[in-house]
Amino acid sequence: MSRLLLLGTVTGAVIAGVYAAPVRAEGDAPATARADIIDLAGDTIGEARLTQGATGVLLYLRVEGLTPGAHGLHLHSRGICETQESFSTAMGHVDMVEGGHGLLNPAGPEAGDIPNIFVAADGIGEMEAYLTMVSLEEGAQNLLDADGSTIMIHENADDHVSQPIGGSGARVACGVIEAG
Repeated sequence: MSRLLLLGTVTGAVIAGVYAAPVRAEGDAPATARADIIDLAGDTIGEARLTQGATGVLLYLRVEGLTPGAHGLHLHSRGICETQESFSTAMGHVDMVEGGHGLLNPAGPEAGDIPNIFVAADGIGEMEAYLTMVSLEEGAQNLLDADGSTIMIHENADDHVSQPIGGSGARVACGVIEAG
C-alpha cells in the first residue's frame, strides 16, 4: 500500500513523499534497530534506537560529549564506522539525490536527511524524529539491507539547503545501525 505523506516543518514548508507501508501481521511487534554512537577516538558517546512505524521509522538519539550547539545529522548508505578514515567508509547519504540534499531543498530531500540534533552546554544532546522515507523492513530504503546503514553526526548545523551536506562540516560521530 502506498501513501502520500505531507510533513510540515518549523518554517512552514511542506515536504511530500510516497512511502510503501510495510505489511505486518496483526499483533506482530514492529521491527527495531539500534546503534552505538562512537566519536573519532572510538569511544562510545551515545546510542540511537529506531522503531518501525506504519509509515516510517521513529528515531531516538542521545549523545554526550559533543560541543554545544546544533549538529547536522544524516543516515549514510553503508554500515561501517572506521575512525582511522574519519568515518568516510560510511559513504554518502541514503538515497542521494543529485543537488537535492536538505529538508528544505526544492530538489530534495534525500531519505538520509534528518533534522539537526541540539547539544546543550553540558554536552548532552537528545532528540526524536519520525523519518518517513526509510524503513527497517523489506522494501525501499531499508536501513538494514545487505550493506547496512549508519547514523552520522557532523561538527556544524545543517542548513537543509546547500550542497553537498548543508554546510555541516566534518564527520565527528558515527553509529552502525543493527537489527534489534
